[in-house]
Amino acid sequence: MKIENFRSEKNGNRPRVTATVRWEDCDHSDQELYFETDTTFAEDLSCNPHAFLLAYTIPALHHGEERVLLDAEICPELRDGLITAMSWICHWYYRGNRKPLRIEAKTRSRVPTSHMRERTGFLFSGGVDSLATLRANRLNFPLEHPGSIKDGILAYGFDVRSEKAFEELFDSMSDIARETGITLIPVFSNLYDHYLHLDENWRLWAFEYQGAAVAGAAHLFTKRLNLVNMASTFRIPSCLMPFGSHPLLDSNYGSYDMRIRHDGITLSRLDKTKLIAGWDLGLQRIRVCNSPEPGILNCGKCSKCVVTMLAILAVGKLDQTRAFPDDDLSEELISRMPVNDVTFPFLPELIAPLAEKGRHDLARAVEYRIDKYRKDLNRDKNGWKNKIRKLDRQYLNSNLAMFKRLVFP
Repeated sequence: MKIENFRSEKNGNRPRVTATVRWEDCDHSDQELYFETDTTFAEDLSCNPHAFLLAYTIPALHHGEERVLLDAEICPELRDGLITAMSWICHWYYRGNRKPLRIEAKTRSRVPTSHMRERTGFLFSGGVDSLATLRANRLNFPLEHPGSIKDGILAYGFDVRSEKAFEELFDSMSDIARETGITLIPVFSNLYDHYLHLDENWRLWAFEYQGAAVAGAAHLFTKRLNLVNMASTFRIPSCLMPFGSHPLLDSNYGSYDMRIRHDGITLSRLDKTKLIAGWDLGLQRIRVCNSPEPGILNCGKCSKCVVTMLAILAVGKLDQTRAFPDDDLSEELISRMPVNDVTFPFLPELIAPLAEKGRHDLARAVEYRIDKYRKDLNRDKNGWKNKIRKLDRQYLNSNLAMFKRLVFP
């Protein structure tokens, strides 16, 4: 893979940075990857090759490229960190049958000019994890502390891909920004569209790729920030499971002038929910849904919504938030709720608090879903389809899966 033709330009009034991505060993068409922001932050946006390197290294590894060649200078810290991250991913997902890509680029010939002062931001989605990161930061750090969060990077084109939904999300999070004293920095990109074009399987994004992709957005603003917090999804010991945003991965996506910090690893999802439940505006503005209807933050029906509503109910606050269409849940809904590898770790800790609230019906339904998930998982592990997927991934560079997508799109 070659990443070249780095340039700064404008898309209407928006400042944009762009690069051309050329696949070498895979039959994929060339792609123009861009990142944009509002005119307010034009002076802060830089055409940083690190953002593009992070955006495409993991997909290149997954699809069998031999190298990533950049027509630009990069920080040796990031190069070494990416090799470490790829080594973990190869160990977790390819059982040692794939090696990290070669990263071919000149190292920076001089040290970048240091910041006049340290400034911290965070990657903001409005979900439980990022809201808890902001709330904990405000409770624990004086505003004058260099680790106090000053900016929130809100990205369009990743999990939010509707312009209308992003406008509504940005307006809703603006209330959070005003109360907490942070500045919202919108980022617009076609990165996720490229990912969907290559691989519609959400597992690659969730389990290998998401940390690197969102960390790349932070590198666009090294003129303004030198530390960005990335909210953890799991706590110890659940975080020991392989995942795309992980304490063993995220810190490797930093450079001399941009550190990436994996934040909140000691807090469970229920702990984070309690933090938000004690903050009325956060409770009213929480947004976890990827496909809400116009005019609402959350659909209240998908698994992400239902698991979050369960946690809020478990802390006694579901009837006090307007972020969801309903203020109660039924045993039938929980029993039918889809559960996957990402949502499953959040369920066991809900049983006791639900029972303490007298909601034995919901506690019983959660226990049923946990039991069913484990039985399904054991059956899938021994199934012939799963064995074929593993062989394809380990020995055929996922070419069989790629062929299936071409024949049966």
